[in-house]
Amino acid sequence: MDKTVNRKRDTPMKGIQFVVDEAGKKKAVLIDLAEWGELWEDIYDVLVSQSRKDEPTIDWEVLRAEMVREEAKSG
Repeated sequence: MDKTVNRKRDTPMKGIQFVVDEAGKKKAVLIDLAEWGELWEDIYDVLVSQSRKDEPTIDWEVLRAEMVREEAKSG
């Protein structure tokens, strides 16, 4: 069963806790969002970006023209 550990040698930063398994191997991290929310947003953005790296892309000018056409239809 995993347990939460917050020891100085394992957690050099305030608001960070590691979840470790029975062997003491780090399995997850808990981040205090009040303390590190902005950093988490940056980490999350990187993760989302990496997860989408193989998705097809569209040229900005093509997308912009598409958006202008859609706006003209609705307005």
